[in-house]
Amino acid sequence: MKTWAVINQKGGVGKTTTAVSLAGHLCGNDKRLLLVDLDPHGSLTSYLGYDPDQMETGLYSLFSKPTTNPSEIAKMLLPTPIKNTYLLAASSALATLDRQMGTGMGKGLIVSQAIQAVANKFQFGFIDCPPMLGILMINALAACDQLLIPAQTDYLSLNGLDRMIHTLDMVEKSQHRKTPYLIIPTMYDQRTKASLSALEAMRDQYRFQVWGSTIPIDTKFRDASKAGVPLSELAFNSRGSQAYLKLLNFLIGVDDRSKNSGRSSDE
Repeated sequence: MKTWAVINQKGGVGKTTTAVSLAGHLCGNDKRLLLVDLDPHGSLTSYLGYDPDQMETGLYSLFSKPTTNPSEIAKMLLPTPIKNTYLLAASSALATLDRQMGTGMGKGLIVSQAIQAVANKFQFGFIDCPPMLGILMINALAACDQLLIPAQTDYLSLNGLDRMIHTLDMVEKSQHRKTPYLIIPTMYDQRTKASLSALEAMRDQYRFQVWGSTIPIDTKFRDASKAGVPLSELAFNSRGSQAYLKLLNFLIGVDDRSKNSGRSSDE
């Protein structure tokens, strides 16, 4: 099972859209997918038709009573509008975990162990990550094979990207484990000088860590979100849908070719 974590400490950059859009294209290939919502805001959970404020099962109960029993974890998985795709949902109560649990021994592996317990049921997984460093982000880093970092192509987002990379460096040093990552330029508008210059600055600074293409601005993303389905289902040939299909092909191609670290650009 190949698992990606979609992460950025800045909100509004397209994390949930990235997870859902990639899942939408994968499920079209009859793959079984697991979506994990580790963000207390519950954007992914809401997108897929569930209310994080009313959620009584899922991730919070997993942290409250950790288990690696596949049958118990299977009971926490919710069906979604995406074909062959199940959700381990977020609840608003996740926001209290750091205060309740701290960073005790083994607490950073709860999600990883749960995913491993049901990994034989899925080919791929996506984790929608919280925007702050804490027990949830530590769990996401431990549970994934590769990080995807959506970064909006504007200068405010570049500052947020710098903080995100700094956070990753700190975690890597403390845990003595490097997690490969790929920066994905999002909300790109080639008509504006601001977007062009921000993309150029991003590539100058991070070079081969930045995907060689972009996710464009596409108003159809809003329509898909309102409908609670991936954009590929609503408008397969739209610019945004085709951009995520290109990204998916790159990610799978890299994985299939050489288990690449994910720090290469799409050349």
